[in-house]
Amino acid sequence: MAGVVLSAFATSAFAEVNLKVHKEVLDNGLTVLLHPNTQAPTVSCRLFYVTGSVHEVPGKSGLAHMLEHELFKGTKKVGITDSIADAKFMATQDSLQALIRPAKIAGDTATVRKLTAEHDSVLNEHRKIFVKDELWSAYQAAGGTGLNAFTTDLMTAYIVTLPKNKIELFMWLEADRMQNAVLREFYSERDVVREERRMRYDDKPTGRYYETLNSLIYEAFPYRVPTIGWPSDIANLTREMADEHYRKYYKPRNAILVLAGDLDTTATMEMVKKYFAKIPTGEAFSPITVRDPEQAGEKRLTVKRPDAPNLFTLVFKTPEVGDSTLYALDIAEGVLNGRTGRLYKRLVEEEKLAVGASASNSPNKYISEFAVRVNMRPNADVDKVEKIVWEELEKLKTETISEREFQKVKNRAYAGLIRSLTDMENVATMLAWYEMYGDYKIFLQWADQLDKVKVSDVQAVSQKTFVRDQSVAGFLLKDPTAAKEKK
Repeated sequence: MAGVVLSAFATSAFAEVNLKVHKEVLDNGLTVLLHPNTQAPTVSCRLFYVTGSVHEVPGKSGLAHMLEHELFKGTKKVGITDSIADAKFMATQDSLQALIRPAKIAGDTATVRKLTAEHDSVLNEHRKIFVKDELWSAYQAAGGTGLNAFTTDLMTAYIVTLPKNKIELFMWLEADRMQNAVLREFYSERDVVREERRMRYDDKPTGRYYETLNSLIYEAFPYRVPTIGWPSDIANLTREMADEHYRKYYKPRNAILVLAGDLDTTATMEMVKKYFAKIPTGEAFSPITVRDPEQAGEKRLTVKRPDAPNLFTLVFKTPEVGDSTLYALDIAEGVLNGRTGRLYKRLVEEEKLAVGASASNSPNKYISEFAVRVNMRPNADVDKVEKIVWEELEKLKTETISEREFQKVKNRAYAGLIRSLTDMENVATMLAWYEMYGDYKIFLQWADQLDKVKVSDVQAVSQKTFVRDQSVAGFLLKDPTAAKEKK
């Protein structure tokens, strides 16, 4: 009976995933993906710039994230009332910063204070001709929702959902931002980013823990670089660095434009070409050739803090997105994950050692990860938690998953996928994401590939992946002594 249910579900799922997508690459390199869907009179818009922390050289970490902030400051046309005065103010501030930097290096604090005060005075006058948050406000006034931006190791994304009759506003604003951005208030915004880093990483126990763990997972590959940047790098970023990066790389050849919703493909492509086709191509990034060496052995990290939440993390590196073995690891994730998964049953319900336990198979470009995370109880036996996790991983390697459990995991995965396809914001994001990985069709073919996975495939990939000498284990533990001293 279970086999019949799966067969029907799989057929339905694949039909749903076979979304109509129009792909076109303009002569200047801009990749465009359009998915027409009339379920609501809105269009979810995504513009991905394929530039993230993997492209940053030593000394410039955090540059892409800094530009994410800066590109909301406006352009030569947006966010300013007098573009001529704007340019003069910017030149004066740049000149003062050029004098401040050597004074800082020389330790001449008196000169630094004097020049900084002068710079801030000029900036305050400059702000009098700003139209604050004009780009953001334009989207909101047009009925835009879900307006956001974010930066990852691979890209920077700008997203919004608009009424279908307002997508030309998106074209105008984003084409203008691609060509004419002005990086205003750079140094005050740099202070904002430094504070963001302090709150999210330096003062947060999980922030520094995961940042340090990440540097163990990746030895040479630039995934080890935090997207927000290292503190010393952030402090030394300059507007000139950011402007050069923007002028070179925030251009069509490094951009993916995705629209999903109530649109006409032909008319929309004409609109895209009207606003983007004449923009210069821009420069390509050098290929990322560095790869991690073969792991020399098991790696372990223990961090103790008075405010630690008691976490155990176990990570394994896996092949890049598109590799066929990742679909079998999706099944392994499903067997371990969720309230009905093996980890939750053992650690939370049976042994009472944890309040939460999860597994995640995370496909990525170049290198992927499979991770187990356990939120342990305050007085949990840490060694026993780790032992149980390894026992469950060993079962995947040595015991055959029952057909019933196997079908259940597949059905749940298909159901989750189909639910997600009713959300145009999710569809637009996933199309953009997988096109960035190499081909949006990987996303569309996921259900079909998952359906091909056999029980023996899960066992084989588990034997290859869950190897102790190839693992990175992390422990973030509450230190009672440190807590007592702090109190």
